[in-house]
Amino acid sequence: MSDLTSTRRFKRVVVKLSGEALQGSAPHGLDAVTIARIAADLATAAAAGHEIAVVVGGGNFFRGIKGAETGIERARADSIGMLATVMNGLALEQAVEGQGRQARCLSAVSMPSICESFSRRAALHHLAKGRVVIAAGGTGNPFFTTDTGAVLRAAELSADAVLKATQVDGVYTADPKRDPTAERYDRLSHDEAIARNLAVMDTAAFALARENKIPILVFSIAEAGAIDGALSGRARATLVAP
Repeated sequence: MSDLTSTRRFKRVVVKLSGEALQGSAPHGLDAVTIARIAADLATAAAAGHEIAVVVGGGNFFRGIKGAETGIERARADSIGMLATVMNGLALEQAVEGQGRQARCLSAVSMPSICESFSRRAALHHLAKGRVVIAAGGTGNPFFTTDTGAVLRAAELSADAVLKATQVDGVYTADPKRDPTAERYDRLSHDEAIARNLAVMDTAAFALARENKIPILVFSIAEAGAIDGALSGRARATLVAP
C-alpha cells in the first residue's frame, strides 16, 4: 500500500486552511457557498471517524506582513491578523454546525465573551466528543505564521498529520500557475522541503514538523470532498514526511 493510499491511518489531524480559501472568488471577506462546502467536507471527515482540528488563517481580512508594509509596526499588525483568524474561526464554527456536526472555536488570544480560550486540555476534550475544533488566534504571539501555528497545534494534540490545504494538488518545484514547466513531487522529506526552499509552508513550520516527526499532506481544497479525498488517498497530494 502506498503512502497516499494508506492515509486513512491518520486518525487525528490538523487541517490548515488559509483565510483566502474562505473567500472563494470574492476579492476579500467570506463567501457563504465556499464556507459551506469546506464545512461539509470537514463534517464528512469527522463522520468517517477522524478527529479534526482546524487552524485557519486571516488573510482574507488582514495579513500581518502586508499590514507592516503599510506602516503598522509588525507586532501590532500581526495582532490585527490574529483577530482576523478569530472572525474566520467563528464563521467556520457556525458553518460546521450547520452541517449537523458540533464544533468549537478556541482562540489563542483570550476573548471569553466570544469564544473559548485555547488550551490543550479543552481541545482534546472536544476532539474526544467528536467535535470539530477550530483553533483560531494563531499561536497568540506575533512573528509566527498560522502555518507554524498549525504544526504547533498538531504537536500539542499528538496529531498524526497536518493537512495543508492549498489551491494546487501538491508541492511543485515552482508555482504551476505561473510556470508550466513546474514539476510535482509525490513525496519529500522535511529536510528536502527546507533545503529546496519550497514556499508551500515557511521554514519554521517545516522545522517544527521535522523535530516532532509530523507528516504534512499538501493537497488542493478547490473541489468538494477534498479533505476526505486526501485522507482516503483518492486525491492527488504530496506527502512531506520523515
